Amino acid sequence: MRKSSGLQTLAFFVVLAIGLAIASVAATPSYYSAAGWIVVATIAIATIVAAAIRVADQWQRVVVLRLGRFRALEGPGLFFIIPIIETVPYWIDTRVLTSAFKAEKTLTKDTVPVDVDAVLFWKVLDPKRAALDVADYNGAINWAAQTALRDVIGKTLLADMLEGRDKISADLQKIIDERTEPWGVNVISVEVKDVLIPPALQDAMSMQAQAERERQARVILGDSERQVAEKFGEAAKTYADNPTAFHLRAMNMLYEGLKRDNATIVIVPSTAVDTMQLGATVASLSTMAAAMGKTAAPLPPAPPAA
Repeated sequence: MRKSSGLQTLAFFVVLAIGLAIASVAATPSYYSAAGWIVVATIAIATIVAAAIRVADQWQRVVVLRLGRFRALEGPGLFFIIPIIETVPYWIDTRVLTSAFKAEKTLTKDTVPVDVDAVLFWKVLDPKRAALDVADYNGAINWAAQTALRDVIGKTLLADMLEGRDKISADLQKIIDERTEPWGVNVISVEVKDVLIPPALQDAMSMQAQAERERQARVILGDSERQVAEKFGEAAKTYADNPTAFHLRAMNMLYEGLKRDNATIVIVPSTAVDTMQLGATVASLSTMAAAMGKTAAPLPPAPPAA
């Protein structure tokens, strides 16, 4: 039931003030009893006037019953009823409303228990039918949404449910809208928020995803090695037809290896030394190494064991 508005209180006090003013004017020594009856009548009239005034907000529609039968659908704004004879049992909200619903431990088509949370967006289009054709349209909509969700889950595979939430939402909207249309309710949309699966199945799916990614990585690595081998084959054909380019490449590799400031040992084939005319350089390096070996002081002998 809607609470009384400020307009009802104002009307009560206005009527009461007018009646008291009339009673004060009529309150003469010979009409004291009449003034008392005026006060009583004024209070009764003010109560009736306050009860007859109703104000509905812009988003509200009001069902008015006269002696138990439907009379009119009032609102928004100011309207009047006949107290005692007419009653206002329902104030219908015509704005877009939301209802959260879920299905717990429901088996999918491939017998996997899942928990699904969803949100329903709906609106009352026909307040008369919503008030008169169903006892509690809010509760009825929630139950209809839950049963529809369980039906859809039972007909859907887990993989389709995880990947195709939009399709599930569309199916739910269609089913729920068909069930609630006779009640004057329109389902705007259904959004599936979350799909929860058992932890053991989550671990198995995670392992499967990791194995699939590892397989893809190996395939990519193998394809990369094949491409590198093809490029090496093309380079070998180029070097076979152009020995000078091959020698330049070998010298560049030797330079790159020697310029590093580390303990890398560079091994150069003798054929490469002959073809690149590095024999004199290598001989000079060998002479320098021998001279350094001769000038080095010998190590003292180790002391005899005790």
